[in-house]
Amino acid sequence: MMLTYNFQNVTGPLYEYIYLRLKEDILSGKLAPHEKLPSKRSFANNNGISTITIQNAYDQLISEGYVYTRPKKGYYVANINQTKIIPTQAKIDLGIQTPPQPLKFDCDLSSNQLAPKSFPFSVWTKLLRQTIAQRKDALMEVSPTGGQTELRQAIAEHLKSFRGMLVDPNQIIVGAGTEYLYSLLIQLLGQDKKYCTENPGYKRLAQIYQQAGVDCTYIDIDDYGVTADDLRNSQADIAHLSPNHHFPTGISMPANRRYEVLAWANEMDGRYIIEDDYDSEFRLQGRPIPTLFSSDACEKVIYLNTFSKSLTPTIRISYMVLPAHLANRFYQQLSFYACTVSNFEQYTLAAFIGQGYFEKHINRMRLYYRRQRSRVIKIITTSSLAPYCEILENDAGLHFVLKLKTKLSDQEITQRMAQAGIHLTSMAAYYLTPEHVSQHLFIINYSNINTDKLHDACQKLTEIIKKGAIRK
Repeated sequence: MMLTYNFQNVTGPLYEYIYLRLKEDILSGKLAPHEKLPSKRSFANNNGISTITIQNAYDQLISEGYVYTRPKKGYYVANINQTKIIPTQAKIDLGIQTPPQPLKFDCDLSSNQLAPKSFPFSVWTKLLRQTIAQRKDALMEVSPTGGQTELRQAIAEHLKSFRGMLVDPNQIIVGAGTEYLYSLLIQLLGQDKKYCTENPGYKRLAQIYQQAGVDCTYIDIDDYGVTADDLRNSQADIAHLSPNHHFPTGISMPANRRYEVLAWANEMDGRYIIEDDYDSEFRLQGRPIPTLFSSDACEKVIYLNTFSKSLTPTIRISYMVLPAHLANRFYQQLSFYACTVSNFEQYTLAAFIGQGYFEKHINRMRLYYRRQRSRVIKIITTSSLAPYCEILENDAGLHFVLKLKTKLSDQEITQRMAQAGIHLTSMAAYYLTPEHVSQHLFIINYSNINTDKLHDACQKLTEIIKKGAIRK
């Protein structure tokens, strides 16, 4: 049997071209199962190429199972007729339904994204270059399960100076995003526990608990957060709370309520509070409010924070601080997990914090956000919308609540604004139970608002409210 191929205009390695042609002939049935292929020498001589080239092509086909050999007899086509093969050159479209891409708006009043210009690119690039130049060996080593020691030490020092928290670096577990840390906590605390979250609240958190198969309930909050009585009535073991700045309401839990929920946690073994301190760096007036973790004397509070708000959501670095006994349990039971943050980012972030750049960045961004907040509020209060709204704020975080004076439903407001190319999210969208009605409360996240377009957005919202009043 002789095989002849056209070798004109071949690009790439010659053996790869021969391998592909043979594979194509086998898949199409041109070369039948168990048919003997020409020897390397005869194949090479017939086509005027080297036997090494033929050997390499045959070896690749053998490794993939398209060809087999018989000792001292030669090469044969394997029987693959029973196997469904997708041709390598075919365009594949399996009709997989991926989630729809988020809608693009001309003006977004409720986006939690940060302004790209706020990220310290020049400093980060410099530190990354230094990390690569100075830590080549360390970068290639497997990270400890809790994260690199340098980063955990830097975080511990930051918590001490900024939040007044005294923690052992080994209490700190670093992970790629809080969603990943939530899943670790479920494994650490137990799937048989009953969890509860605040209502309204962070819907993704509720979805994570649901997908993990744990029993999760939702507790309505009042003007000061959840109550200890509601926690008891829920029969929850684990309470996931944001006492320092609740999203989306903006509520900060007062001291007496904090001690009440700590007392609830201390009433029974196995009860814990997960304290989500997601944007604590941006309290714009006065000192940051002390954490529940700092007030906890009985190892009942697990502290979570992230660099998503202080640096950028795309950096995907978060951390949790475990009570000592839970940290020991984590290393005993879950230390087989590898840290999910790359060494490149861990060492760079450690240098960013340790060399004082993080503190400077926070101070700069706090000033920027204070001014941005003032600009946004001034535009709203001096616009045509002013008679139809009230601003509810507490000088913390990167959002505030806008209360509208309208008879239109929240859904009608958001839909009509979207038709005008403006994204506005209502508080109702964050309720986890269906019985809540329109409250006319809307989220204004000012971190990345284009203030040049805000005046027109206020004008459009005013028109919608006025037309709604006429219709009613």
